[in-house]
Order: sequence, then structure tokens, then C-alpha cells
Amino acid sequence: MTDPTARAEDEAATLQDPSAGEAAARPDPAALASEFKDKLLRTLAEMENLRKRTEREVADSRLYGIASFARDMVGVADNMRRAFETVTPELRGSVQAGVKALIDGVELTERELIKALEKNGVRQFTPQGEKFDPNLHQAMFEVPDATVPAGNVVQVVQPGYMIGDRVLRPALVGISKGGPKTAPIAANNDNARSAKSAQTPAAKDS
Repeated sequence: MTDPTARAEDEAATLQDPSAGEAAARPDPAALASEFKDKLLRTLAEMENLRKRTEREVADSRLYGIASFARDMVGVADNMRRAFETVTPELRGSVQAGVKALIDGVELTERELIKALEKNGVRQFTPQGEKFDPNLHQAMFEVPDATVPAGNVVQVVQPGYMIGDRVLRPALVGISKGGPKTAPIAANNDNARSAKSAQTPAAKDS
């Protein structure tokens, strides 16, 4: 049991010096400063992460946002190339001047279209002679050829396209069969998924 006399003395001391009770209830300034500093640093770190994420999303949107449109333009480029390839060098040399001008115009338009695509981050690739890569190529058939290592691209049926570092459309290729074996290329999951998703539009374009 508390001594009444001692309690009375404590109460009297508090009445004589009110600041003693306030000092006991007042938080430590150093602890408050440390807490506010920690909150400030966390907020700044979150804002920096948000800024970087926003910049990355804006850059991705600018680059990959045209993927659907670019895929349609790739189909146009394919049709122009097919039209040009129907004219053999022999036939081209024997046609009238007007027809030759038309053929030259188609070829020029195709080149300009490819340049416009490249300007917007879409790059054509033709993997002739390269190792078959399932991330970038779609095999259409095999060609028996003992002089070429097995698994190499010996014919490009249709060029492929990249947009940034992603596959917009895989190249359609014929690969060698019967020559010495080459080391297989391990499929990267992300690129493999991109190539797989690009195959459906490719089938529509062809």
C-alpha cells in the first residue's frame, strides 16, 4: 500500500513544478527526427521507383503500342515483295518501258516501306545460313543437303520482323537435313512465347 505521506509529497512536487509531468509525456526529439527521416527516405524511394516505372511504361507504350499496326504493314510489304518476285530478270529485261517503270516503282515503294518501319523500331531480318532458332524462326520444311550442317537455315520463305527486342513475326524457313549436327539453341521462355504469339498473325499474312 502506498504511503499516503509519500503520495502527498509527490503530488505537492508536481503542483510546485508542472513542467515535470509535461517533460515525462513529451516524446524524445531525437526519436521523432529519426522516425520522420525514415518516412521521408521511404517516400522518396517510392517516388523514384514510380518515376522509373512510369518512364519504362511510357517507353514500352511508344515502342510496342504500334505492334498491331506494324504487323498489318508487314503484310503489305510481303505482298509487294511477292508481286516483285513474280517478274524474273529475263522478263524484266524484255518488258516495255512503262511496265519496267511500274516494276521499279513497286520495288522503290517496298524499300521506302521497310525504311519507314525501321524508323519506328520495326526491323526485318533474313536468317539465311544461320542456325535454326525456335525463338526467331518457324520451320516449314526440311531440305536434304549433306554439305550443310543439319539444323541450319537453307531457305527463307518469308523474312521475319522484330519490334524492339521482341519478335513481331518469326521468319518462315526451310532447314537442312542430313549434314553434320549443330548444337541446338536453347529456347528462351519469353522469346519463345513472343514467337508463338507472332505465329498466328504470320499465318494470316501468308
